[in-house]
Amino acid sequence: MSGQAFSSVGVRVQVRGLRKVFDGQDVLKGIDLAVEAGEIFVIMGPSGSGKTILLKHIIGLESPDEGEILIDGEAIQSESVREKCRMAMVFQSGALLSSQTVGENVGLYLSEHRLKPRREIDRIVAEKLELVGLKGLESRYPAELSGGMKKRVAIARALAMEPQLILYDEPTSELDPLMAVTVAEEILKLKQRMQVTSIVVSHDRDLAFGIADRIAIIHQGRIIAKGTPAAIRASSDTMIQRFLTAEFTNNSRNK
Repeated sequence: MSGQAFSSVGVRVQVRGLRKVFDGQDVLKGIDLAVEAGEIFVIMGPSGSGKTILLKHIIGLESPDEGEILIDGEAIQSESVREKCRMAMVFQSGALLSSQTVGENVGLYLSEHRLKPRREIDRIVAEKLELVGLKGLESRYPAELSGGMKKRVAIARALAMEPQLILYDEPTSELDPLMAVTVAEEILKLKQRMQVTSIVVSHDRDLAFGIADRIAIIHQGRIIAKGTPAAIRASSDTMIQRFLTAEFTNNSRNK
């Protein structure tokens, strides 16, 4: 272990030589990435390219067959990382509990782990809901919310953990264009207000080029391009340009 101190906001993420095999088939084939502290890094790719599996490795839900994930220079599996680094994931579906109110969903992590007294949890819930533009909706249930509102509640729940790293799996899926823009704006606000590191998996081209500091394109388990949005757009590589067509992006919210 490196013994480095962790940042209070934002962490650096390194993926080194990551390989994963399922049923004898290579799903990830030697992935190398570095995500800087405080940046928004978008991973694009068509369905089945390996982007969600990569995300699950980064947050520790999957273990690699080869390679490693480092958080501020330390292996993600280490006890030190688990103790010091606060990570949250916003799932594609939002993953809200239908039997609980919005307030209970947002405060779930804090209440389940008894990390704060009830009054303090209520204050944090109200603060995070206001941050995502949903002030005063604590008593509503998920069934009463639009798709975009559910996504923002899921973001508020992640924020209640005061994370240094947030991972988003297709955050604009199944949303209309207006709601997709709203969610994108929330991701940008978090960078400006909290300087968290954000890794976003998407094949929504508008989202990627609208919020990313840098983009990686993954295809058949390999990273085929990395760079700023401007550099990706300017690439003369025919495969990259093909991937930037409407056919490639096939916006997931229209699935």
